[in-house]
Amino acid sequence: MKRWFGMLLAAVMLLGQGLQMPVHAEMPAVSAAACVLMEAATGRVLCEKASGEKRPMASTTKIMTTLLCLESGGLDEAFAVDNAAIHVEGSSMGLQENDIVTKRALCFGMLLPSGNDAANAAAVAVAGSIPDFLTLMNARAAEIGMTQTYFATPSGLEGEGHGASAYDMALLTREALRNEDFRDLCGRTSATVNFGNPPYARTLYNTNKLLGMYEGVIGVKTGFTDEAGRCLVSACERDGITLICVTLGAPDDWNDHMKLYDYGFSAVRPTVLDEPADLCQKVAGGTQGQVRLAVGETVCIGVPEGASDDVTCRVSQAPFVFAPVAKGDRLGTLTYLYENRIVAEVPLCAAESAAAMEKKQPSGSPLERFAAWVKGLWKAE
Repeated sequence: MKRWFGMLLAAVMLLGQGLQMPVHAEMPAVSAAACVLMEAATGRVLCEKASGEKRPMASTTKIMTTLLCLESGGLDEAFAVDNAAIHVEGSSMGLQENDIVTKRALCFGMLLPSGNDAANAAAVAVAGSIPDFLTLMNARAAEIGMTQTYFATPSGLEGEGHGASAYDMALLTREALRNEDFRDLCGRTSATVNFGNPPYARTLYNTNKLLGMYEGVIGVKTGFTDEAGRCLVSACERDGITLICVTLGAPDDWNDHMKLYDYGFSAVRPTVLDEPADLCQKVAGGTQGQVRLAVGETVCIGVPEGASDDVTCRVSQAPFVFAPVAKGDRLGTLTYLYENRIVAEVPLCAAESAAAMEKKQPSGSPLERFAAWVKGLWKAE
């Protein structure tokens, strides 16, 4: 009898605990051979399927190629394309020999019509040759933490060993979306771009139909080869939360992403991160010894129900600054960390001004001031 009573009591306790915990539907069934859904700010995986398995990822490769091109600078400087590089099979932005382009135009050509010609031309423009650019791609992948990735082509066409895991592609996209130019370009449904010889305007269209199919989608990149099948990397914003979805080998990728976003946004709650109190900066030579600091922007993350929302902060600033200080001057950086991962880095700005102290003018004639200076030297000895 005692044993049955104990079992009944345990069941009641478990039921009581279960009533206090939110219950979410299981991850929806998807057509993808591999997939992952990630909360962008924290890098937390909300659901996955074979996400650590290295697979061919087709033209989603161009996320890395575009990011490196954008980071190389000189985006609007005109130059002639490398004629050998643009002769490549598959999708194209329409480059011809001796065309005059800019790196920004090539980035549009990679992200919208998925131009393999644009990817090869960008590789040569950035690194001088495609092999040297591949070295840059793989080094950047290692820096990001993409442990199941190897880039053998800048475009995503098949190459020996070329592939990445769904999780790695989510990490790459998380990094790329921090680049404002990338974020802008990948979300365009179309763009007017100038190139040619001489350059003239033409319109490029995005192959990512999800941009018009699901509210809040902000990018990112499609891909297809016979070996890889349909591949899609997307990102979606809602209530201040950004989710990243990656599907590899997905015959029904549009619907896969929409189902995963429905699941993901139902499983997280928006959490605005608290700002540290009493932040200040010491000021030397000012009318006041310190100025108050304000956080330059609000940071919101998506936290799953029942998960810890503990966030730590790290303040980076100089020991002191010299006056004058103007309100709004950037004086440091506040880094938010969640589970030891950087969530955001935001500026710390002066919330008030501090004028420089006025220097007292010495009194007396020049001869009297000189005599006082000499007298001071004798006293010092």
